[in-house]
Parts: sequence; C-alpha cells; structure tokens
Amino acid sequence: MKPSRLLLGWLGALLALCIVLGSCKALGLAVPASLDAIAYGMLLALVAVCLLDGWLVSRLPSPQVTRQLPGSLALGRWSEVRLEVSHALRNPLTLRVFDHVPDGLNLDSLPQAIALQPGQLSQLGYRLQPVRRGHYAFNRCEVQLPSPLGLWQQRRYLAVHSATRVYPDFARLHGAQLLAVDNWLSQLGIRQRQRRGQGLEFNQLREFREGDSLRQIDWKATARQRMPIAREYQDERDQQIIFLLDCGRRMRSQDGELAHFDHALNACLLLSYVALRQGDAVGLATFAGKQTRFLAPVKGNPQLNALLNAVYDLDTSQRPADYTAAARLLLARQKRRALVVLVTNLRDEDDEELLSAVRQLSTRHRVLVASLREEVLDTLRQAPVHTWQDALTYCGSIDYLNARNSLHEKLDAHGVPVLDARPGELGAELVSRYLGWKKAGVI
Repeated sequence: MKPSRLLLGWLGALLALCIVLGSCKALGLAVPASLDAIAYGMLLALVAVCLLDGWLVSRLPSPQVTRQLPGSLALGRWSEVRLEVSHALRNPLTLRVFDHVPDGLNLDSLPQAIALQPGQLSQLGYRLQPVRRGHYAFNRCEVQLPSPLGLWQQRRYLAVHSATRVYPDFARLHGAQLLAVDNWLSQLGIRQRQRRGQGLEFNQLREFREGDSLRQIDWKATARQRMPIAREYQDERDQQIIFLLDCGRRMRSQDGELAHFDHALNACLLLSYVALRQGDAVGLATFAGKQTRFLAPVKGNPQLNALLNAVYDLDTSQRPADYTAAARLLLARQKRRALVVLVTNLRDEDDEELLSAVRQLSTRHRVLVASLREEVLDTLRQAPVHTWQDALTYCGSIDYLNARNSLHEKLDAHGVPVLDARPGELGAELVSRYLGWKKAGVI
C-alpha cells in the first residue's frame, strides 16, 4: 500500500506549516500558542483518517480480471491481449492495471488506468512482441486499488492464469495459401529453372501440342484416336526431405532481431511448406542441442503443424557440433533414401570431421550442406579503410572468408554441394535449390 497524491499533498502542507512555525520561533518572532495546537491537531486528525482509510481499503473486495490471450504467437510480431475488469462495489472506481508478462516478451501500453462502473464489464488492451520461442505462462495481474477517501493506493496481485506458445514466424506461410504458388515464390525472390526434358512420373495423356517432343508421343493411343496423342509427365512425388539442424553454440550468433538459429528454423519451415505442396514428405532431426529430436518424414499439410509443434520450444546450447554422431544417428533412424539438408554454420576447423560425416550420409542419401554466413562479414569487407584498426579488421575478415571458402571448395570437390547464404536469404536459396534439383531429376 502506498500513499496517494492527495495524502502526499496534505503531508506537504502540514510540513510547510511546521517549518514556518519553527522558523518563526527560531527567529524570535511571537507565535500564538494556538497555532501549535492547531498544527498538532491537524497532524493527529490526518493520522486518524489515514488509519481509517487504510482499514477501509483493506476490506474492499478485489476486482475480477480475465485475460484474453491468443493460444499461439508468432516470433517478432506484435499481438494484442485484452483484459476484462469488473468489480462488485456500488460506486464507480478507477484502477491502474499492470499485467505481469513473462521474460522473453516485450510489451507496450502498460500500465493503464481504467474506469469501472458498477455492474459493468470494462476492457483494456495492450500489445505483446515475442523475442524468444517457447511456452509462456501468465500467472498474475497487478491492480492498484484506491481507498474510499482517496488517501491510499493498495497494490493487489490477482491470480489470472493463461498460457501461450510462441512459434517461428509462420504467418507468412499460412498467408501464402491465399496466393498462387508461383506468384508467391516469385515475391520471395525465388526463380524456378526451366526443365530440360520430361518429368519422372507419368501424369496423363493429352493432345499433341506445338513444342512437345516426339519422344512424348504415345503411338498406340495415336493409332486408336487417329490423332497425335502425347504423354504428359510431372515431377516425381513421394520423395523425402530431412532437415538435419544444428542446435549448437555456433547458431547462437545474432543478425538483426533474430539469431541464426531462428533464421534457420524459418528457412526450414519455408522449404517444408513448398515441399509438402509438391507432394513430398518432410522430416526433422536435431543435434548438439539440450535434447535431440527426430520427426519422421510424412506427407500432407498436417505435417507442417507437426513441424511447428516440434520446433517451437527448441533452443540452442553451448555444445559444439558433433557431425559424426549426428550422421550415425540419422543413418540408424532413416533407412529410405532422402534429401538431407544439413543446416549449420561452417568453420575452417570443420574440415575432416564434416567431410567424414557427409561421406557417411552420402552412402545412402543425397546431402546438401546449408551454411549461414554472418552479415557483418559482408559489411566489414565492403567498409572503407581509413585507419590502422580498420585495416586489421578488413584483413581479418578477408582471411576468415578465404578459409571458409576453402572449406566450401573442398567439400564441393568431394561431390558435396554447399549452399552459402546470409541468414535472411537462406529460405529463398534453399527453395530455389530444391526446385532446381527436383526439375532436373537430381532428387
């Protein structure tokens, strides 16, 4: 319980009166004795009224608060939370309300004052922005209840339990269903290559059209229909894609508002959406994290929700990436041939270990290594050099990039494709590579 502005004003007035009386006595000025009695009487009266008002506010019933919280939130996006407040008193009341938000969520527009009318339900709203994924529990709400005489503000904590989950930024994925796939992919900067030749799976028979190859003609159907009939093929479906996701300390690097790990999750979900729309199966395996997770490849739109629920509370650890152990575990779990997308942040010291792990995987699967490149490296490489410190920074960045590129070239020389991309561009680059391989019949 804390004093209100009204009480502080009265105390300030009495303090000023006492200072004036004391100063007059110190200066030897004549002060009527009645003024001292009045000052002490006012002080005693204020103390009595304060005690009475404090007793009255302690007997007031607490207001009722309910919280309307979305069941799921998207990382980095603002969402609205509504609080409904009511009270059982006979007189209008003005409260100050503050909702206790868990760590990992930014908030806006709190605390707020709200006017309550007897028997009516009042609402207020504020905004939340998640900065970390995971499960969040809201346990209480704080209100400041004014006393009947307005001398006190009593702080009360009300038990208001709610829970929500913070997922990766999937709003773009669900919004994309309202667009044509080709138009949506082009807006993301993804360009599909023209296919050379025909697809891998037979789709249907149709009339021969200009531009079709003679190899597409079905001669038996042509003889029956007495007109040229061509076979139409489609890209092979029912393929499997598995993301082998590094959850180690390297993925904790920060570029902008999101860590590399969150950029990697968004890229994996983006490619999952496209692959599921293409009729392929998508799965996930993690390594170097606090706990390993494995989600077997499954086809169909429900698999995207399964992926979201599998990764929403994933977090990085301080452990180094053990590529060999991750390859062995995946080979033991995934028997059917698949496209394995290893998402990590390569270093020059990964030379022999990574190459050995990828060779193990390549005996059964098609492997793509997706490596995230820090944006600060490109910034330092393009920055002007004016001082000795600038020159050292520039040379260090170039040396690091050259060592990194040497590792990529070595992997490429051993037949291991490497996709090197900045975190914000990883999703579009992955989808472009996937569609190019799919149309070329590589996977």
